[in-house]
Amino acid sequence: MSEKIPATPEEQIKKLKERGCIIKNEQLALDTLKHINYYRLSNYFEPFSESKHKYEEGTTFEKILQIYEMDRKLRSILLAALEEVEITLRAAVSNYHALKYGALGYLNPSAFDRSHNHQSFVSRVNHMIESNSERQFVKHYKRQHDGKFPLWVVMELFSFGSLAFFFKEMQNVDKKALAGDFYGCSSSDMDNWIFCLNELRNYCAHYNRVYGSRFPVLPRTPRGFEPELENDVFGYIIVLKQLYRDKANWNERVVKPISRLLRKNSDAARLSDLGFPEGWETKIAFVDPDE
Repeated sequence: MSEKIPATPEEQIKKLKERGCIIKNEQLALDTLKHINYYRLSNYFEPFSESKHKYEEGTTFEKILQIYEMDRKLRSILLAALEEVEITLRAAVSNYHALKYGALGYLNPSAFDRSHNHQSFVSRVNHMIESNSERQFVKHYKRQHDGKFPLWVVMELFSFGSLAFFFKEMQNVDKKALAGDFYGCSSSDMDNWIFCLNELRNYCAHYNRVYGSRFPVLPRTPRGFEPELENDVFGYIIVLKQLYRDKANWNERVVKPISRLLRKNSDAARLSDLGFPEGWETKIAFVDPDE
């Protein structure tokens, strides 16, 4: 494999022009490429590419920069909503499991599905505890409670991925009860949706492009919802909506900000790149049937 040769911002601008990018303000492009990595920014040209080395006619640097900024704001909206979902989900799972199996029931392999690798799970929990040994509540439980961490405490150390894994490994009867009673869905749907949201969170938390992206996990379509969901931004927003408990907050904190963001950037952003169908605002919002 040949070694890549680094390029100056001026050479990067030349490469963009050769691929069909229109640069109206070269100083803006030069300044931008000094604080945004070329490789990172070039990823935003992908939805506007006819081939690997040729952009669609009319693709401007300013347009791509606008999409870049819009995507950053969209990730912030989604990440804030994901935080609420994750916190609620931690509480729902830990409360259910602890009430049925006890505060330390998660240390008993019989509290999980038969396919559960309990030794590996306990090792992961111990690693999380040791990795956070300087946190005050970890010190407290080590000192005052002989290192015995109730589930609702250790759950605070879980990543979204660990939370998804924990739910997946629960006994089927428990997954069905929790999914049905708390979220009004099947355990299969909830399994899939949690893993979808874990992917979305990883994209948002690591500043990856969500505009025009196709995510790794295909989301299950909620019962009675049309159209069938795809693994695009729209599909994942619908999944996020299914596990978001506060309907009023959802409309205020997610639907309205996204609507404003898309209206403001309607001259650059294409709804098709996001997977948004006709009438998308009604589909992503919680609508009061009495209104």
